[in-house]
Amino acid sequence: MKQITEQHMINAFGGESMANMRYRHFAVQAEKEKFPNVARLFIAVAHAEYIHAGDHYRELKHLDGGFVANSMGAFGPGDTLKNLGLAIAGEQFEIDEMYPVYMEVAQFQGENSAYRSFDWSYQTEKQHLALFQRAKEAVTGGSDVNLDTIQVCEVCGYTLEGEAPDQCPVCKNGKEKFTAFD
Repeated sequence: MKQITEQHMINAFGGESMANMRYRHFAVQAEKEKFPNVARLFIAVAHAEYIHAGDHYRELKHLDGGFVANSMGAFGPGDTLKNLGLAIAGEQFEIDEMYPVYMEVAQFQGENSAYRSFDWSYQTEKQHLALFQRAKEAVTGGSDVNLDTIQVCEVCGYTLEGEAPDQCPVCKNGKEKFTAFD
């Protein structure tokens, strides 16, 4: 793997790993504040971020040793409303800045497998952003978000509300690859 794409992959792994842990902590806070659907959303998205981190990590199997990951991390957790704002900012960063640049470089360097890994995450982060925005709107109004079952594809992390599709729109795997968060 070319050096710049490799560093981007390391950074993406670090960012997705931190998002996983951050969202798990945010879920605990949402439970404390009696927002069980927001907590469920955070747990489902944390799982998707875990899948993204794993995909990026497998792309780095050629490495041997420790490397520094420079990743955007949202710090300063607070109440659920603040945590949703941090989640939205992180997802927006990945959509607007991080993944488009990483995909462009991977494509330029002919790193097709890295491009796929970045693209799967990029497409999923758009869904996360929309779900977090809905949740923030509800919490701002003083209520829990109304959510149906949240589905996460175990292959690419694609996340959606409702029934699992017959085929994942991102990785094209079948319905059986989705895990439901009720």
